[in-house]
Amino acid sequence: MAHCSSSDPSGKIPRPDSSAVLMAGSPGTVDQAMKPVLFEIFGEIWNVQARLGQGVSASVYRVSSGRTSTAAVKEFLADAQGGDYGYHKERSVLEDIQGHKNIVTLYGVFTNHSHVGVATRCLLLELLDVSVSELLVSTQGQVGSGGAQQQGHSMWLVQHCARDILEALAFLHREGYVHADLKPRNVLWSADDECFKLIDFGLSFKEGNQDVKYIQTDGYRAPEAELQNSLAQAGLEAEGNSGCSATVDLWSLGIILLEMYSGIKLKDIVRSPKWKDNSAAIVDHIFASNSVVCPAIPVYHLRDLIKSMLHNDPKHRGTAETALLSPFFSIPFAPHIEDLVLLPSPVLRLLNLIDDSHLHNEEEYEDILEDMKEECQKYGSVVSLLIPKENPGKGQVFVEYANAGDSKEAQRLLTGRTFDRKFVVATFYPLSAYKRGYLYQTVQ
Repeated sequence: MAHCSSSDPSGKIPRPDSSAVLMAGSPGTVDQAMKPVLFEIFGEIWNVQARLGQGVSASVYRVSSGRTSTAAVKEFLADAQGGDYGYHKERSVLEDIQGHKNIVTLYGVFTNHSHVGVATRCLLLELLDVSVSELLVSTQGQVGSGGAQQQGHSMWLVQHCARDILEALAFLHREGYVHADLKPRNVLWSADDECFKLIDFGLSFKEGNQDVKYIQTDGYRAPEAELQNSLAQAGLEAEGNSGCSATVDLWSLGIILLEMYSGIKLKDIVRSPKWKDNSAAIVDHIFASNSVVCPAIPVYHLRDLIKSMLHNDPKHRGTAETALLSPFFSIPFAPHIEDLVLLPSPVLRLLNLIDDSHLHNEEEYEDILEDMKEECQKYGSVVSLLIPKENPGKGQVFVEYANAGDSKEAQRLLTGRTFDRKFVVATFYPLSAYKRGYLYQTVQ
């Protein structure tokens, strides 16, 4: 399930277990067509702002308590036997793997009681931002700022996602777990932590102790998982089968990275006989035909990294830790301007605002600083504001907000506005780079 937009719900980790009361808007029975309006969680009232995702066994909501406290609630429905297996399974895995920066944070668990006494089990989770699935949709049919048809994401973005998820998988696999449902919707961006994170551990299992018959999602399912699922559906089991290994996650990630690079949805391709006969040749063809202008050596390294994850024989796929040693990760990339529009952060960058003539008149410069701070404070708490007088960043306005929620609101309201007969272009900017005083010369 997706958890979008990120902020610490209270500045502290709640107690590990508690109870919640649904204050209003609940039907007499659990009905996924309806959503709760208010939760009381750990003694605080939380408003339900939106349903973020809905599945067969659970729904996810964005909730808020006060202006800055936000989180995600994953509410589980009772299974066919009236039990809470799904809830207990995901809770158990999350509690066992907490503490890694690339895995969603579990703040606590609680039982929600409706006003008619219907009880549902819930997880209170870190609220994250845009998913890789949404990023993939954003590139379809898009024309890059250079005028060429943009078929996929930049090397900077692909590298960022690949490294973050491999770090998460390396940790997860060291702990003995297989994620078993890696797909674009389960990889989300954290605006405040500036990284991608793994979510949804409902199909996860301990390697060598697979307790889930059907794993992974169509289009991201490794060949051995496909075979296992087919046998299970027929009521059969492979002789001497101890279940799938952690390498199924590497396969899924290989497909995700290939989709991010190419902008192509690969579901039909990976199910075709041609793919099964020679997937390496298809990967080669995708890289050769991609019209995105990229330096030859980085593309070569990315291609080889992806091919290493997509071996039909799981024994040849290697591990997440070995994949992190790929030369692809040693190459420094700068983000494209499109990347900085798509990935929220607490820092906003405003373009097309200030002429050079204003930068060298000290009185005018100070007036502009004051005016910009006054304007930007209308949308949230401004921590700092910078307008460089020289390159890099000359004439650009960098605004650091207290949190990503404020910067997103400012970006939404400032984009397209006119100042001094100029249209404002508002992008986000990496907080870590801003703090270091490093101003990217972004690729246009």
